[in-house]
Amino acid sequence: MTDTTTTGSQPASLGRVDKPLFAITGGFIALFCILALIDIDLLSRMVDWGFNFSATYFGLYWQVLLLATFVIGLGLCVLPGARTRMGALTTPEFTMFQWGSMIMCTLLAGGGVFWAAGEPIAHYLSTPPLFGDLSADPTAQAYAALAQSFLHWGFLAWAILGSLTTVMLMHYHYDKGLPLAPRTLLYPLFGDRALNGPIGLIADASCIIAVVAGTVGPIGFLGLQMSYGLNALFGIPDTFATQTVVILALASVYTVSAISGLSKGIQLLSRVNVILAFVLLAFMLVAGPTFFIFDGFAGGMGVYLSNFFDMAMYRGEAGIVGAPGWLGWWTVFFWGWFLGYGPLMAIFIARVSRGRSIRSIILMLSVLAPIVTNFWFTIIGGTGIALEQAVPGAISGPFEGFNLPAGLLATTQALPMGFLLSVLFLVLTMIFVATTSDSMSFVIATSMSNDNPSPVLRAFWGIAMGIMALILISTGSGGIGKLQSFIVVTAVPVSLVLLPSLWDALRITLMLGKKT
Repeated sequence: MTDTTTTGSQPASLGRVDKPLFAITGGFIALFCILALIDIDLLSRMVDWGFNFSATYFGLYWQVLLLATFVIGLGLCVLPGARTRMGALTTPEFTMFQWGSMIMCTLLAGGGVFWAAGEPIAHYLSTPPLFGDLSADPTAQAYAALAQSFLHWGFLAWAILGSLTTVMLMHYHYDKGLPLAPRTLLYPLFGDRALNGPIGLIADASCIIAVVAGTVGPIGFLGLQMSYGLNALFGIPDTFATQTVVILALASVYTVSAISGLSKGIQLLSRVNVILAFVLLAFMLVAGPTFFIFDGFAGGMGVYLSNFFDMAMYRGEAGIVGAPGWLGWWTVFFWGWFLGYGPLMAIFIARVSRGRSIRSIILMLSVLAPIVTNFWFTIIGGTGIALEQAVPGAISGPFEGFNLPAGLLATTQALPMGFLLSVLFLVLTMIFVATTSDSMSFVIATSMSNDNPSPVLRAFWGIAMGIMALILISTGSGGIGKLQSFIVVTAVPVSLVLLPSLWDALRITLMLGKKT
C-alpha cells in the first residue's frame, strides 16, 4: 500500500477542464440518449441484464459495505481525533441551519415526497418477507412497513453518502492539496497513479456517470409526476408538452442556483426548501392522525432497531440472474442508487462542512439526518397507512400499479385544505429536486476542473441533465425507468472506489488524534 502521508501531485488538468474526463462522461451520456431514441427495446434488455447481474453478484457486498461504513463511522466518533476541525478553518463556514439545510436536501430530493408517500403503503399492502404474514395484525403491519422504509432511507443510506469519505476528502484536499475528486478516494491504494493516469480517469468517469444517471432520473420522474399532478388538480393535459414545460422550468431554477454558487443560490434554495417542508409537515402532523404518527414512529423505530442487523443483512428472496427477487427490487436497488451518489455527494459535503469536526460531520450524516428522515416518512407515509386502515382502498386504490404521485395526492387531498396542501407538496417536490440538481451540477463541474469551477461548466451540466431527461421521457416513461435502473449498474465500479474509506478514514482520525 502506498504511503498516504505524502502529498502526491495534482493531475495535469487541475485548474482547467479535464478534457478526457469531459469527453468520456459526455460521450457516454450522449450514446445512452441516442440508443434510447433509436432502439429503446435494445437499451431495456441491456440495462435489465446489467441490473440483474449487479443486484445478484454485488448485492451482498453492498450490504456489508453500507453496514460497515455506518458502524465504523460511529466508532470514529469516540476517538480523540474526532474533535479535529476539518477544512483548514477553525470556525464553520456556514451556520448550523444553513449547513443542515444543504445536507438534508440531498438524499431527500429523490424520494422526500413521492417515495415517502409510496414506500410505506407499498410495504403495508405487501409485508416485506423478513416479517412473514402480519395480515392478522394491522398495527404490526404498519410498524413493519415503516421499519422497512426506515432501513432504506435511514442510517445506512445516509452514512454511505459521505461520512467516512468526507473525512478522507477533507483531509487529502484541504490538508494535503490533493484534488477534490473521486480519484482521491483511491489514493491510499494507488498513490500518484490514482491522481495521474487511467485509474483516476476511470474512477472519476464512473462516479460522474452514476450521479448523472441518479440525478436525471428524478428530474425526468418529476416531469412525469408533476404532469400527472397538474392534470389531477387543474385539468391540465398530461402530455409531453406539459412535462417539457415542467423540466425546462426546473432546469432554469437549478442551473441559475448552481451558477451562483454554494453561498448564494444553493444555500438559499436549500433554506427555502427546509422551511416549506417544515411548515407542510407541521400542518400534516396537527391536521392529520397525530397519535397514529407518533405511535407509528415509536413502533416503527422499535422494530427497525430491534431487527436492525437482520434487516440490513437479509438475504432471502435474493433471486437469480434474470429475476432479482424482492431483495433486488427493493434493498439492493436503493443501495445501488445511494452508492452511485456516494463519492460526489461526499465532495459536496466536504465543500459545505469546512470548520466542522469529524464527530459533528458523522453524527449529522449518520444519526441526526436519518432520524429526521424517518420522522418525515412517518408523517407522510404513516398518514397514508392510517387513512388506508380507516377506509380500505382510500390510498391503495389510487396507488394501484405503484402510482407514486396518485398515492401522494390521495393522502394530501384527504386532509383539511387538501387542494392547497397537494399544490404545495408539488412545489416542494420541485424545489427538492432542484436542490440536488444544482448541488450535483456544482460537484460534477468541481470533479473535472477545480475547487471553484467556472459558471459556464456548472451551467453546462445543469442544462445537459435537463435535456437528457427530456430526451428520455420523449421515449415514454420507460426511458427514465431504465436510466433509474442503470444507476444500479454504475454502482458496481463506484462501490469499489468507496472501499478504501473503511480503513483510511480510521487511519486519518487516529493520526489526527495523536497531533492533538
